[in-house]
Amino acid sequence: MKQFFRNILLGTLFVSFYANAQQKPIQIPKDTTFTVKNEYKKYLKKFPQIKPAKDSLPENIKENRNIIYTTLKNTPFGDRDLHLDVFSPKKKGKYPALIMVHGGGWRAGDKILQVPLAQKLAAKGIVTICVEYQLLQEAKYPAAVFNIKSAVRWTRANADKYGIDPDKIAISGCSAGGQLALLTGLTNGVEKMEGNQGNSGFLSDIQAIIDLDGVVDFMAPRSLNLNRTPESADIQWLGGSFYEKPEIWKEASPIFWANEKSCPILFVNSGFPRFHAGQDELVGMMKDWGIYTEVHKFDIQLHTFWLFEPWIDSTANYINDFLFKVFDKQSKK
Repeated sequence: MKQFFRNILLGTLFVSFYANAQQKPIQIPKDTTFTVKNEYKKYLKKFPQIKPAKDSLPENIKENRNIIYTTLKNTPFGDRDLHLDVFSPKKKGKYPALIMVHGGGWRAGDKILQVPLAQKLAAKGIVTICVEYQLLQEAKYPAAVFNIKSAVRWTRANADKYGIDPDKIAISGCSAGGQLALLTGLTNGVEKMEGNQGNSGFLSDIQAIIDLDGVVDFMAPRSLNLNRTPESADIQWLGGSFYEKPEIWKEASPIFWANEKSCPILFVNSGFPRFHAGQDELVGMMKDWGIYTEVHKFDIQLHTFWLFEPWIDSTANYINDFLFKVFDKQSKK
């Protein structure tokens, strides 16, 4: 009899252990190489005057961090919450909103990288929203686009709560985030790019785009380096080389989605030409359609200028001036 009860106990413990093991999500692999600290080390010798921009909340701003904007069910890593940070003026009102997408080559980076710039813009009267999205170790293209579209829908769903004008929602992105911002904003109303990741019933339309050194065209000669290795971030993220997946390389290139109904775009560039491949062509197309564009350039060989003083303040001013110019014009129509 004792053996019988011992077997029942052991069986119960095994079932309990197995159930808990099944419920525990698998750890998502992360590339932690793209940080402000590492970028600072990279550029300090050539630019001894640089200082990392600080996470410092202005007095007139309130913050809400790590808000879950959607939960992805049954991913290979379990149920997966995606988060965002909101920085908004304390004074009640209806403010334009800016969705902010971090860089990191689609495989690294974190939304915290956008916080110093987000705080500066919020202090100027913009509700800024720094979003988390799935990197390539977790999910390849177009998952990140679906994530960000869901974050835009969340923003409209929560517009009243955070003092947002739902008709004035812009998106910005840095480096790989710039490509994602452009692709998100230039695919307004394109059903295949929406995904199904929550916050349905609200539009994901974008009214203005800011691209900080992000890819415009994967197919442009300066961008399309056919000597890339299989370990290259773009090849991994897009699921194959240009030779293997030419239709995907084209689909992920924002320039091919631009049309006469596209929204205004601001480009802020570093002195590295390869990050602007295809930009001149896109600007020319926008001018032909009568759509407003601006281009500003820091003539420095420093890609991640938005992370550092003295360039972060000028970057914030370019973005703020552009957005209020664009939204003022839209309000007068």
